Amino acid sequence: MRISLRRSYLFLVIGVAVAVALVAPASAQATAGSRHGHSGHQDGTGHHQHLRLDWRQTTLDADQNFRGLDGVNARVAWVTGESLSGGPGKVYRTVDGGRHWRDVSPPGTTGLSFRDVEATGARTALVLSIGTGEAARIYRTTDGGATWTETFENTDPNAFYDCMDFYPGNRIGLALSDPVDGRFRILRTVDAGRTWRVLPNTGMPYSAGEGGFAASGDCLTISGHTAFIGSGGAKARIYRSTDLGRHWTVRRSTIPPGAAAGLFAIAMRNAHHGIAVGGDFADPADGADASAYLSRHGRWRNGGDLPLVGEDVAWWGHVAIAVGQYGDAAGSSLSTDGGRHWRLFSDDGWHAVDCSRQAGCWAAGADGTVGRLHTR
Repeated sequence: MRISLRRSYLFLVIGVAVAVALVAPASAQATAGSRHGHSGHQDGTGHHQHLRLDWRQTTLDADQNFRGLDGVNARVAWVTGESLSGGPGKVYRTVDGGRHWRDVSPPGTTGLSFRDVEATGARTALVLSIGTGEAARIYRTTDGGATWTETFENTDPNAFYDCMDFYPGNRIGLALSDPVDGRFRILRTVDAGRTWRVLPNTGMPYSAGEGGFAASGDCLTISGHTAFIGSGGAKARIYRSTDLGRHWTVRRSTIPPGAAAGLFAIAMRNAHHGIAVGGDFADPADGADASAYLSRHGRWRNGGDLPLVGEDVAWWGHVAIAVGQYGDAAGSSLSTDGGRHWRLFSDDGWHAVDCSRQAGCWAAGADGTVGRLHTR
């Protein structure tokens, strides 16, 4: 969504890992720190809460705002960003659990804003640069970032690409553009990102006035064979496709819409159980009605209030972690009941988070910070 380009210096990314403490990198230009979260004993349901969490952070490049993130496993992660000074957007990769990070950026990326990355390991990744016209591009590497191929460059001045994701197997993937001619535009690859083509819009509901937020690369997410889109703007709705992006159904969410408001990210445990988060960038300290969860009956219902705007959400086993930071509003929250209740566990705020049982939680964010979550 075009609103996502405004005040981009506030964008942040966070990294989280389970039961592993981050060792400070040996790189002379990287600095590490530790921040401690709250150790509260109960969540919103009254259940005893044993999680004690510490953020362990590293600064890679203070000129970058990291927004794209893929924590592949416990050792491999990729982060992407945009320059605060008008320089090149960059891509960084670690293969040793965050101890060392390497700049593996494509050449010629001055002014580009990399907001999404989808990786399959240490060698193969695709990165999305958002924006209108030729600013929207997709690059692909199969050698760990030593070389890159530009596999898509947008030529339509009316299209604004926000995010992308891949189906299991990583051959078929979708990228989302804000509405063109009144409907969201879907870009699809069937050869692992080597080539892309725009799908016909006849299967997309009318969506004029809506848009996707390029806040964390998760406005489009895929679980199994089902794809989901979260929108904001004139309406805050959730779109669903079960045929590889050709046809979509849509439901209203309980997250309020607005000029800078709506759904910012969706995380699915499976095709029938997920959480959406959002809010209003015009009032980021107000997290009321900023989350929704998918019920057993296939309807999105109002979740618990977040402490502030929710820019990203991820599943860490049965625990959901939501993060946000905009202006003076910042924090990280968790839910142990599927999004019905949330508890603030840290005053540190972030823009993106990626978790799994195998990888733990990774993140990265404003002023070139990346990190992992340590549990005690």
